[in-house]
Amino acid sequence: MSVTAPQPMVSATEAALDLIAEIRRDHPEILFHQSGGCCDGSSPMCYPAGDFLLADHDVLIGHIGGVPFYIGGRQYEVWKHTTLLVDVVPGRGGMFSLDNGRERRFLVRSSLCQTAGR
Repeated sequence: MSVTAPQPMVSATEAALDLIAEIRRDHPEILFHQSGGCCDGSSPMCYPAGDFLLADHDVLIGHIGGVPFYIGGRQYEVWKHTTLLVDVVPGRGGMFSLDNGRERRFLVRSSLCQTAGR
């Protein structure tokens, strides 16, 4: 069971939505997870929904292209005042991510969002 962020924090470019649609033709049920790991901190991982086990501390921060987007709890605490934009760039996705082998990969761009009282 995961937690849901109080408001959506994620959106996607048209290029990202196109790649999501392409992946969903092969894998209809998918999810995104942003871990904030040491190697690919700006690369969200895209998995078949049944192949990735969500932890209790993972946070659902919104949906893009009808696909849930989760972030690790520790990463959420750091990024909770950030808006994430999922984009696509040339390259290969992470080893286990469904964008791997498509010569394009997902990339997260971030910006600070307005908070109450600012």
